[in-house]
Amino acid sequence: MEGSVLIRPMKIADYEEVHALWLTIIGFGIRSLDDSREDVERFIRRNPKTSVVAVTNGQIVGSILCGNDGRQGTLYHVCVARDYRREGIGRQMVGCCMKELRDEGINKVSLVAFANNDAGNAFWRTIGWKKREDFNYYDFILNEKNITHFIGEEG
Repeated sequence: MEGSVLIRPMKIADYEEVHALWLTIIGFGIRSLDDSREDVERFIRRNPKTSVVAVTNGQIVGSILCGNDGRQGTLYHVCVARDYRREGIGRQMVGCCMKELRDEGINKVSLVAFANNDAGNAFWRTIGWKKREDFNYYDFILNEKNITHFIGEEG
């Protein structure tokens, strides 16, 4: 790696470069529903200090979307470009996010890593995070069809 790495808050102006980075990550889940420019902008407005990018030589080489619900922080889309891995960039970004969460009074942080994301899962184990086996994770897509089906036509 040439030059130093700057970890700084993510701005919506970073979106295109960050999204392009996301698309290079094997084992990563990108959805148009959550990962559009508009959705990421809303997330950053809600969490202005906790989402970060790693920049070296003017290029974004890592990113994390990080936010909280007032009780627990969550890391999303943690990634480092392949050529910059194993240099401590991921650890620095995670540390920056954790510090900001603590500054906001948050005492717990979690994340979801896809089972087929071998590099990501190895990273989390290496830096001391524990995989939980004691619960199931569920989600529900809030679109008109699903909501109507769930609550009925009269809802």
